[in-house]
Amino acid sequence: MKFLIISGNPKKDGLCNKIIEIAAQGVRDGGGEVEILSLSGIERCKVCGDGWGSCRSWHKCAFGNDGFTKAQESVKAADKLIVITPVYWAEMNETLKSFFDRLRRCEFGQGALCKKETLLVASPGGSGNGAIECMDQMDRFCRHTGATIFDYVSVNRWNNDYKSKAVYSAAKAMAEGRKAGETLVEK
Repeated sequence: MKFLIISGNPKKDGLCNKIIEIAAQGVRDGGGEVEILSLSGIERCKVCGDGWGSCRSWHKCAFGNDGFTKAQESVKAADKLIVITPVYWAEMNETLKSFFDRLRRCEFGQGALCKKETLLVASPGGSGNGAIECMDQMDRFCRHTGATIFDYVSVNRWNNDYKSKAVYSAAKAMAEGRKAGETLVEK
């Protein structure tokens, strides 16, 4: 099973990167393959043409040579997704939001994300606030594109000792084949 971890994190270290590595280890320990997609270098949507440009008719970005086309193909090729973002001003970071804006335009009506299980992870810094609003924003993207949300996890500097374990466990459970919404019976 192929997983793609989509990272909106612009930093090379810190809590968000720690969570990315923990999720990747959970996938590997569950028997899955994992690729980490860093979005640095991918630009914002240029909103070409009449607001849709080539993305609506060709389902490709006219400016995709900035790494977007390769990233879009990685999303399509993955069986499952894990999205991890730092939280900035109660939203996913700008790089991830911009990528999702472009991806949504190019995948409009194509169904490439439809029913693709997705784990959503927000990592608020500073006060630790804003996670709920960020999760809502990621939830709207998933619902708009038809992705199936496996779970939501918010990890900050005060709860990372136990929430990191939740990210690992969720990633591992996904890799082992657990389905979103599956009820577990305690034995």
